[in-house]
Amino acid sequence: MATVQILDGGLGTSLQDQYGVSFDSTTTPLWSTHLLVSDPTTLHACQKDFGNAGVDVLLTATYQVSPKGFARTKTSEYPNGIPKNAIGQYLQTAVDVAERAKVRDSTKIALSLGPYGACMIPGQEYSGAYDAEHDNEEALYRWHLDRLRLFLEAEGDLISRMQYVAFETLPRLDEIRAVRRAIHDSGITVPFWIACVFPREDDLLPDGSSIEQVVNAAIAPVDGGCVPWGIGINCTKLHKLSGLLESFGNCVSAAIAAGDISAMPSFVLYPDGTNGEVYNTTTQVWEKPADFNANGDRDTRSWEVQLAQVVNDASTKGPFQNFLVGGCCKASHQDIKKLREEFQD
Repeated sequence: MATVQILDGGLGTSLQDQYGVSFDSTTTPLWSTHLLVSDPTTLHACQKDFGNAGVDVLLTATYQVSPKGFARTKTSEYPNGIPKNAIGQYLQTAVDVAERAKVRDSTKIALSLGPYGACMIPGQEYSGAYDAEHDNEEALYRWHLDRLRLFLEAEGDLISRMQYVAFETLPRLDEIRAVRRAIHDSGITVPFWIACVFPREDDLLPDGSSIEQVVNAAIAPVDGGCVPWGIGINCTKLHKLSGLLESFGNCVSAAIAAGDISAMPSFVLYPDGTNGEVYNTTTQVWEKPADFNANGDRDTRSWEVQLAQVVNDASTKGPFQNFLVGGCCKASHQDIKKLREEFQD
């Protein structure tokens, strides 16, 4: 019988949809992380909603943390932007807020870390089209290592208060390798997961890499690279999940058979909670295609029912027996509560 833990949902979109918070790249370049600076009270209320939904794992509001993002963030105290040596206090706030949002003592906290592309303006986590300065593995390794060190150097012993580290929405093969090296060289020993994004019509990563290449980059033995606790998919459309999950299972099984790894990783799966909407990085709003309802074959079952079916099918037919399941963009705390109910006996 598969073990299923429940993850939270889309923090940024929940702040927008449930609390009326507005984001744009000019005034809030840190996006949801901006509330660590401007409004921790509202952030806590939103994260507490997910705590009340009964989640097993709660992500911190740190997905878009970067020195450049803070440098672009102007406050009365820092009218020219928040300097690097002042970032630590806001990282402490992120961990404090997440811990206070727990409703059950057993709920675990995961440090949310997006890809480099999530910190670009406009964001490029769905394309992997990075600037020339960060368009290679070495540069991405240094960038992720520097960000991890922000948390290590902050007061409050933050990493020891984490039960997981989540590298999310990775769109590039070189970035998968980079984060494994970065967490190894940081000295952090907290279990971590790697979740990739699949926004294309085919089953390839935004950079054109196959699932086989993704799995190899994520779990194959490499010098100076840690083996993740979990691998998987986030911020991807529901209808793509079954095929992607089957491919992941086949590739991981092959890696075990080849002796590349000795144990099956957990599978993390937190797709979009959208109903046809697509995020437009230019207009920075969610838009539903004009022909969305033209397809009569569209699955009309609720989001949580579809997702639970994907997981149940995968646990029956595939090799994965441990799952961490939640939602990404547009998945509300109500959605997560219903998802949890799908897995209750």
